[in-house]
Amino acid sequence: MTVVLKVRKKGVIILPKKLRLTSGIEEESEVIAEASPGIIILKPLKPKEVEIDPAVVDKLLEEERHVEEKKYHEILRP
Repeated sequence: MTVVLKVRKKGVIILPKKLRLTSGIEEESEVIAEASPGIIILKPLKPKEVEIDPAVVDKLLEEERHVEEKKYHEILRP
């Protein structure tokens, strides 16, 4: 799809609804803008969702707590 858009004050560009629907850009979503001479590419920013085992998170937090406690004991040692 090709459309002609007008750049308004402060660089504002309005993306028509059909263009947003086609590209997967929703209202209030964020986009990635890539630019090179004479070209601007807008892409919807879709964060990756990953599954994390809560047990792994708990283990990492526990390890971090031990490291921090060790630091505090070394700093506060008389």
